[in-house]
Amino acid sequence: MDAILTFLTEHYILPFYLIVWLVSIACYSTYFDTPLKYYPIYLMYTLLTELLGYFIKHYEEFQLVGNDEYHWYNAIIYNIYSVITFMFFYHIYWQVLYNAKHKKWVVIGTGVSLLSYGISLFFQDPFYSNLYYADLVASMVLLFNIWLYHKEKKLESNPYPNKHNLMFWTSLGLAVFHLFFPFLIIIGYEAPKIWVEYNLRDILWIFILFMYGTFMTGVMIHKRKAFR
Repeated sequence: MDAILTFLTEHYILPFYLIVWLVSIACYSTYFDTPLKYYPIYLMYTLLTELLGYFIKHYEEFQLVGNDEYHWYNAIIYNIYSVITFMFFYHIYWQVLYNAKHKKWVVIGTGVSLLSYGISLFFQDPFYSNLYYADLVASMVLLFNIWLYHKEKKLESNPYPNKHNLMFWTSLGLAVFHLFFPFLIIIGYEAPKIWVEYNLRDILWIFILFMYGTFMTGVMIHKRKAFR
C-alpha cells in the first residue's frame, strides 16, 4: 500500500491522464463526428507513453538503448510521441480552417516541422536526447496554426459563446503549454543546474496539468452545435 501511495504521489500526472481519458470516453457521443473524434485515442496514447517511460526508467527489463550505463534513457519514445502528437494537431487545424490559404500554410508548417526533426537527427541521438530544437520549431508552427484558427474565428458570427466550443478549450490548452514547453526542455538539457535549482520539472508538470485540464473542461461543457 505504501508503495502505491508513493508511486501516486511522485507520478500524480498518470492517474490524471486516466481521468481525462475516462471523461473523454464518457462524453464521446458529443464530438464523435468532429475533427476531434480521435481525441480518446490520442489521450490513451499519451497515458501509455508515460507508463512506458516510467517502466523504462525504473526497470532494466524495458531497456531500449544498447549501453547498460544508460539503461534508464527513455528519450526515444518521447521523440516519437512528439512527432505523432504534432502531426495529430496539425491535421486537426488543417480540418477546421476554412480559408484555402490558411490550409496551405498549415501544410507548409507541417513540412518545416518534419524537416526540423530530420535535420536534428544529424546533430542529436534520439535515443539519448530529446530533439528539443525541433520541438521548439514544431511548437512555433502549432502556435501559428492556432493563431490562424483564432483569426478566422474572429471574423465569424456565432450565437454560441466560446466556452461551449471544444476547439476553444483545446486551443487554449495547447497555446499556453507550447508557449513555455520547448524553452523549459531546452533549459533542462542546456542548463541542468537552473532546471534543478528552480525545480522546473514541477513547473512543466503544472503546464501539463493545465493543458489536459482544459481538454477535460472542454469535453465536459462543450455543445456540439458550437463546435468550430
